[in-house]
Amino acid sequence: MTSDDAVAAAVARLADALETRVPCPPVRDLIGTDDLAAAYAVQQGLVQARLAAGASVVGRKIGATSVAVQQQLGVDQPDFGYLLDEMDVSRDDPVSMVRLVQPRVEAEVAFVLASDVDPGDEADITLAAVRDAVEVALPALEIVDSRIADWDIGFTDTVADNASSGLYVVGSDARSLDEVEPREVAMSLRINGEERSSGTGAACLGDPLEALRWLAVQAHRFGDPLRAGHLVLSGALGPFVPFGAGDVVEASISGFDTLTARFVD
Repeated sequence: MTSDDAVAAAVARLADALETRVPCPPVRDLIGTDDLAAAYAVQQGLVQARLAAGASVVGRKIGATSVAVQQQLGVDQPDFGYLLDEMDVSRDDPVSMVRLVQPRVEAEVAFVLASDVDPGDEADITLAAVRDAVEVALPALEIVDSRIADWDIGFTDTVADNASSGLYVVGSDARSLDEVEPREVAMSLRINGEERSSGTGAACLGDPLEALRWLAVQAHRFGDPLRAGHLVLSGALGPFVPFGAGDVVEASISGFDTLTARFVD
């Protein structure tokens, strides 16, 4: 079992990298490669520090939901992290990259919840239950980032680093689940007009709503269930790709208006 001192050291390493924008070594030397409890404890330490500094939780993100992204990261299962209000750059035009270290971008379906997903019994967290909890679906760009040098991450590294989260952009074209079926959408991600990634809703754990169900189960087990009003980024529909200052990123997800973001230093 990983010691409290090792968890604290991992928190300090990642927090320093976040603050200085200087990538750090992986934290698996401190917490091991398979101690998920320790990895999520590090994540909690980082999130709580940001909350203490004035941020607030607005939702969750699910990572590594597609085979393509799992292969890119060298992992074999999904994970989750927290969305904070300070990560939302949906209204920024252009979007500043000043807080990012080694960003990549991916397109996905986001959900806003109309009700809590907090049943007394985990068995009640069904696909139908989470579908009923969704108020609307939205197109989204997640700017994933890693504080770990060269994206040299294992599963515990990415979990500890708040699921390699950075920023996010959510579109305003909200659709009900009567209007859009998430597993059936097609996605094209373009940078400066050139398609760089593509995929479908089925690439996200078979169905973005299944990814939401998986998250709801994990959140219930961790004693921090999903709440009404939360935004959930359900996971990439295709490979993530690098980008830089000066780039224009467009995500076309069928059923939604095209989502566009411009980036600067």
